[in-house]
Amino acid sequence: MAALAPPVAAVRVAVRRALAGLPEAGPVLVACSGGADSLALAAATAFVAPRLGRRAGLVTVDHGLQPGSAGRAEAVAGWAREQGLDPVEAVPVRVDGRAGGPEAAAREARYEALVTTARRHDAAAVLLGHTMDDQAETVLLALARGAGPRGLAGMPERRELAGVPLLRPLLDVSRDDTRKACVVLGLTPWDDPHNADPAYARSRVRADALPTLVRALGPGVVDNLARTARLIAADTAALDDLAAAALAPDPPAEDRAVAVRPVRAAEGGLSVAALAALPAAVRTRVLHAWARELGASPAALSHRHVAALDALVTAWHGQGAVHLPGGLPVVRRAGRLVPAAPG
Repeated sequence: MAALAPPVAAVRVAVRRALAGLPEAGPVLVACSGGADSLALAAATAFVAPRLGRRAGLVTVDHGLQPGSAGRAEAVAGWAREQGLDPVEAVPVRVDGRAGGPEAAAREARYEALVTTARRHDAAAVLLGHTMDDQAETVLLALARGAGPRGLAGMPERRELAGVPLLRPLLDVSRDDTRKACVVLGLTPWDDPHNADPAYARSRVRADALPTLVRALGPGVVDNLARTARLIAADTAALDDLAAAALAPDPPAEDRAVAVRPVRAAEGGLSVAALAALPAAVRTRVLHAWARELGASPAALSHRHVAALDALVTAWHGQGAVHLPGGLPVVRRAGRLVPAAPG
């Protein structure tokens, strides 16, 4: 028996690990554009899932942004059915008219379609084909934009969107390995021309910035950037847990791994003294979460708003209200941060 090619083995092992922790009920659905990453992921899932006693299907989203996109989506769906994947759907979406730039609009439409399809089939999870290289690009973009730890943590291996688990099994697998896996398996990926369009920042990072770093610093750069994201993600999760404990009603001390003083004031709002006693990294997370709780839009809530709230605690000199997105004023009054009436 011929030895299994290492790139194929790497993708299958990654899929097996991702599926091992899922509940038994419901199929898993692979989000597949027909590119090398998602095609290798779909092929591996078609092989691995039945051997774990699990159904696996596929969803391909037609954004309608290029000539022939509907035909390509149907070709991907036809290939998936040949592989024994079931259910299989090619879902058209409308991108025009959505807020944000074209990348953001297409992403929003795609995730809406994936979540809707997953719910219709009671899917246990949707598998996404992002690779180690995608993660490295994400970290570089976050650095360039001055993002904080949450941005530098990159893409999570697992998150829930509208109650649907989204898994990224290939974050430890290189893009080169997914392409090699496709070659070994006789698959012909489709290369999306948008991925090479210099109008998009990610495309410029992929074509120029990251290869330049690899040439200057060696091939380990990609893995190191991805590992940095994993390490920061773990630290960020721990700090988020501390912030959530501080903002929640006071739990029994034995339920806490680390003691955190609750910040909610009995009279309403947040206690300035309790906030001031928190480490800055925890306090700013508390303020960010509280601002969202008050109704500030997550998309519009920025570092500037949180810094202004923090100044009410740490640099108080009688300043006026901090205006959060949506016209929500917050003031410091009688040792507390409280929302004030607009106007």
